[in-house]
Amino acid sequence: MQHIQGISRNQLQVSSLEDTISADNPVRFIDAFVGTIDLEKLGFTPRVLKAQGRPSFDTQVFLKIYLYG
Repeated sequence: MQHIQGISRNQLQVSSLEDTISADNPVRFIDAFVGTIDLEKLGFTPRVLKAQGRPSFDTQVFLKIYLYG
């Protein structure tokens, strides 16, 4: 009887995003910088637009993306 030969099941490698970013990457500086500043003093306050539905994203995340971009 002929069977279809599959691929090896031992090919999965688990790695984290922390492992792929080098220690001197600017992303690490931006992450640390935004983590230390007080965004509420700068006027970044989270707003609740609706009582239902999903909550808004974290303001720090958007600022990190903006600065990196």
